Amino acid sequence: MTTPESTQRVAARPRLKPLALVVWAVVAALLGVSAAIIALSRGEPVNAIWVVVASVCVFALAYRFHSAWLMAKVLTLDETRATPAVAFEDGKDFVKTHRWVVFGHHFAAIAGPGPLVGPVLAAQFGYLPGLLWILVGATLGGAVHDSIVLFCSIRRRGKSLGQMVREEVGPFAGAVALLGTVAILVIIIAVLALVVVRALAESPWGLFTILATVPIAMLMGVGLKSGKVHVGLVSAFGVVMLLLSVVAGKWIQGTALEGWLTLEGRPLAWGIMGYGLLASVLPVWLLLAPRDYLSTFMKIGAVALLGVAIIFLAPTLHMPALTRFVDGTGPVFAGKVFPFCFITIACAAVSGFHALIASGTTPKLLAKEKDIRVVGYGAMITEMLVGVMALIAACAMQPGEYFAINMAGTPAEVTAQVTELGFPVSEAQMEKLASDVGEKTMIGRTGGAPTFAVGMARMFSSVLKNPTAMALWYHFAIMFEALFILTTIDAGTRVGRFLVQDLLGGIWRPLGNTRSTAASWAASVLFVAAWGWFLYQGVVDPHGGINSLWPIFGVANQLLAVIALSLGATVLIKMGRARYAWVAWLPLAWLLAVTMSAGWQKIFAADPRLGFLSAARSLAERIDAGAASGAPPAQLAQWRHLLLNQYVNTAVTASFLILVLLILAASARSWWLMLASRQSIPLREEPRTDILATAK
Repeated sequence: MTTPESTQRVAARPRLKPLALVVWAVVAALLGVSAAIIALSRGEPVNAIWVVVASVCVFALAYRFHSAWLMAKVLTLDETRATPAVAFEDGKDFVKTHRWVVFGHHFAAIAGPGPLVGPVLAAQFGYLPGLLWILVGATLGGAVHDSIVLFCSIRRRGKSLGQMVREEVGPFAGAVALLGTVAILVIIIAVLALVVVRALAESPWGLFTILATVPIAMLMGVGLKSGKVHVGLVSAFGVVMLLLSVVAGKWIQGTALEGWLTLEGRPLAWGIMGYGLLASVLPVWLLLAPRDYLSTFMKIGAVALLGVAIIFLAPTLHMPALTRFVDGTGPVFAGKVFPFCFITIACAAVSGFHALIASGTTPKLLAKEKDIRVVGYGAMITEMLVGVMALIAACAMQPGEYFAINMAGTPAEVTAQVTELGFPVSEAQMEKLASDVGEKTMIGRTGGAPTFAVGMARMFSSVLKNPTAMALWYHFAIMFEALFILTTIDAGTRVGRFLVQDLLGGIWRPLGNTRSTAASWAASVLFVAAWGWFLYQGVVDPHGGINSLWPIFGVANQLLAVIALSLGATVLIKMGRARYAWVAWLPLAWLLAVTMSAGWQKIFAADPRLGFLSAARSLAERIDAGAASGAPPAQLAQWRHLLLNQYVNTAVTASFLILVLLILAASARSWWLMLASRQSIPLREEPRTDILATAK
């Protein structure tokens, strides 16, 4: 087999000096002590500071040692090799960009609602399963996954995941991967857009701040592109203007702007579609990269402040390490801790969506291969810390309040049910919580986002010793989450445009030309129309459209990671580094077990709360009984709609599982041919170009 070796590799880190050795030994000891306290405590309360200490220690040790080994020994990065942004710069998609701006774009794109919402929902199992999965999964799984995909794409002219699978595994696997990734991405973006619509509907303050980030980002982009303004000055300008826009959002109350910016779901849906289209076709330096970079300041800043608040307050984790709901009887969502904890928490641990960004926009911006470490690995473990903070925010709440927020029903029914489960809560307690955050009710505010906002608002208002500010912080947190998600939508839409052009290029070659303005617009319009249709159906029909596909997102997302890790293992073997292929095979095997188990249960489980087919049978019986007893036609129509949704869920989930198994089988065949049969299968890297040869 071919074994191309880089002529200039990233040098391995020198041996540690005695003082550094002592420092890292202390960090490792702190990790051991904090992990023991967290894991072994039973019955007695655990202080959240120990969770922060353990997480920061994992972050530091992983980045200093694991990432250095991964870059130097496994990937063997080449500092002198020209990246696509350098070799193919076109001022539109391929743009050599400062590494911290790329970090900001990449982090903003991958850190959507997942690291906030997933850990909050998984808190129903207790704090321990989610915490262990975030810390172990992010370092040994997510960071490896993101770095390998980014490396592969940079070595292949920034090609998409589907293109790389086609070239490295085979045409059939590539076609299946490309179709699967486009379908999954359409669903993911539509859901994320629906979350933004719900967060910004009737919220002029939040909408004003979100709109203000667009011109601010464009001014930053022009400044950076000119080369005459230092990145530090541009960053300072962006931060100041962003903070002013957040404060100014409150000032518009009582003005004409408040009426103009108080919008319902339909116009917001059209507006988000228009923004996604512009972000997809405008030069990446003008809007997408600077806006995501700008958003990163708010994301990392807010999460860092939350960490400071946790250290200052030293809150106790009121949620136990393990709850009784690990058996699958949880009131927030159905399913046992395995596999559903590992499906619910994706972006903070391992997320297949990251592979689309790492093989989409980011490899076309990175100026040097060595920056894969800070962007690919560093952004992932930074997102790990975001997930930990979200988990703490949920688990530091009183469990009764947590469950009442995340369960639907009347206040009397929900509070009685939660109390019966062993977590006392009263209607008066929930009414006071709603009053504190400026809402009419906090019961049944499912989805995870309101829970995180309550936890975040309570900590910030406690630090400032001003409980009346809780409503301000709550609405800031809701807007903050909407900003998180919107940056995933714009980058995801641009990646979707690349994927659609890959598909169209197979029909007519000119349509696959990313340098063609007409082809780019055509692909962008098609892709936005696809996810926009699902979004609009979700807005106008609360029981249909994209809402029916919510339960399968976690499975679909992790299946993308299985595809990406299969590609990574194939490339490592072709590069002559089969001894390191286990770094991809280890998380691949785990995710395969998780996704196949979860997918099977979602289709065939006997519990109607969990299984699609059992829910369909239950609905069919209800329809028959309702028709016989003379139920209202509107009620029967709604049940029939829900019945159709269950069959759609079944078909989509089964299709995704089959597609991934086909790709995995094709990959396994190539592994067997190379390792057992010793057949030589060529590596499809772009020819190496020295970075100096591209200098003008």
